[in-house]
Amino acid sequence: MSHDQNFKNLILDYPREAVRFFAAAEAMQVDQNARIIPIREEQLKARLSERFRELDTPLLVEWPDGRREALLFVFEEETDPRRFSIHRLAHYCLDLAELFATDRVVPIVIFLHPGCFPTQLSLGGDAHRYLEFCYLAYALFQTPARAYFDSPNLVARLNLPNMAYAPADKIEVYAQAVRGLLELEQDPERQLKYLDFIDIYAHLDENERVIYQQRYAREAATMSGFAERFIQQGEAKGRQEGRQEGRQEGRQEGRQEGRQEEGALILTQLLTLKFGPVSDAVRQRLQGADPDTLLRWSARVLAASGLEDVFSETEDLSDG
Repeated sequence: MSHDQNFKNLILDYPREAVRFFAAAEAMQVDQNARIIPIREEQLKARLSERFRELDTPLLVEWPDGRREALLFVFEEETDPRRFSIHRLAHYCLDLAELFATDRVVPIVIFLHPGCFPTQLSLGGDAHRYLEFCYLAYALFQTPARAYFDSPNLVARLNLPNMAYAPADKIEVYAQAVRGLLELEQDPERQLKYLDFIDIYAHLDENERVIYQQRYAREAATMSGFAERFIQQGEAKGRQEGRQEGRQEGRQEGRQEGRQEEGALILTQLLTLKFGPVSDAVRQRLQGADPDTLLRWSARVLAASGLEDVFSETEDLSDG
């Protein structure tokens, strides 16, 4: 999954927290009475046609009592600043402003890595400037991670590995991100989903993961036990859905795809928790496996002493 999609999911799952973290000044008036509505891709595709930028994430904030005019937040993530186009962003914001008949638009660009990027666009001639455009540039790589160790904002905690910290603090940063996930998110599916988010950006190697498990044994054991229970629940759910699918063939393909994605994600996390980071070859094999195979492999993880015990019927992927 791309970094663009990772952040799109994060913003859509936690829109209020995203607005408060990435646009703190603009979020001061976004209280609990405000309603935040993600604008669906299908709606924009139908109305903006080929001009639609798929990876931008617009959120419409409305006050049902009408005391404030609606506000439109436009999020964009840029992994490589060299790819960023301020002209494209300005064009997109103007499109949305016209589409929703508003001039209350807040563009936000999240930069993961250092690099040169323009912060202002000015169009004009010799006598006047006729168009001025700027945006909120949130440079995660410059944000001090330690300042957010105790943040009650889940989006901030999940992004600790993307922030600035000394190399010696890497494991503590990872631990604080996981702790925030456990404290601030109660839904088990989202816990598993965003543990993967943390792992992707923390990049712990095998030795660092061992040190983490030693220093933070309680959190590590909690996540490991949770993942094992979730796998067992997933197996039971998968068997039940399988029986239902047999009676509802018209929905079979969609459900099977959903089970495959969920099963691959769960098994990836369980393998990571038990054996450390998995290789790209293992990830690819999991993504390509059918739901029944994923369930079979999942049943072996609890008793397995190594990856070869899980994939005993296939080639050894531990060195992939």
